[in-house]
Amino acid sequence: MKVGLSTYSLQQALDSKELTVPDAIRWIADQGGEHVEIVPMGFSLIDNPELIDEIKAVAKEVGIDISNYAIGANFAVQEDAEALEHEIQNVMRHVDVAAALGVKLMRHDVAFRPAPEGTVTQFEIDLPVLVEACQRIADYAAGFGITTSVENHGYYVQSSERIQRLLHETARSNFKTTLDVGNFLCVDEDPVSAVKNNIPYASIVHAKDFYWRPSYRNPSEGWFQTSHGNYLRGAIVGHGDIDMPEVFRVLKQSGYDGYISVEFEGMEDCKTSSRIAMDNVRRLWEEA
Repeated sequence: MKVGLSTYSLQQALDSKELTVPDAIRWIADQGGEHVEIVPMGFSLIDNPELIDEIKAVAKEVGIDISNYAIGANFAVQEDAEALEHEIQNVMRHVDVAAALGVKLMRHDVAFRPAPEGTVTQFEIDLPVLVEACQRIADYAAGFGITTSVENHGYYVQSSERIQRLLHETARSNFKTTLDVGNFLCVDEDPVSAVKNNIPYASIVHAKDFYWRPSYRNPSEGWFQTSHGNYLRGAIVGHGDIDMPEVFRVLKQSGYDGYISVEFEGMEDCKTSSRIAMDNVRRLWEEA
């Protein structure tokens, strides 16, 4: 098992220009991180390919892995077949980026729909489109030895059962799930139970925590609502309301031995929070 950090966790510092992406990688290593997950928010590795070489050089210099490359995509809501094909081809271009980075894991999203539209019936209608797109991308990625994955986020394809449905229908050995232990709360699913359901299919684990409040206790600014109207706010891993000791017991007892990537999306300072979160993940794993 290797503990590291998603560049998404340092988005505050990246957006403010306090850190560049190479700076972020050095900072992660300085905090004892063993890997970095690259999430191109606010920068593009397609439009700025020289940054790929910088990322690889810095990761090698500080002695950490580049674990995963994570991008967005939406195959469900496209105007026509041409737009859908364009989206698929765009994801394949990102597979090329992942190969250039030297990573063996890549996450791409599959679908987003507004909550009122995200019914089980609509999911079943969209599923064949999602499956074909995921199959084509996984088959393309296989040529580079890359495992692609879908993360449980975005409300529409977020519950453990919908993730499994997509995985089983896609039926590719190199198509798995980026298992975010916290994101199940966004669709009001118990994180411990959901992790038990989906850990056999995980290519990488995201460690994320949330503060939780019921729907009748609006905490105001800084919070967002779950699919059923409860309130969440990003927390430092181990500080929130998720039963993290039990989550980590499930992870460890499952035999999982891959990357654990910390994601912080709270209101506190991103560097302080990310450092504490990585320390907590190591401790939680040791105590599990």
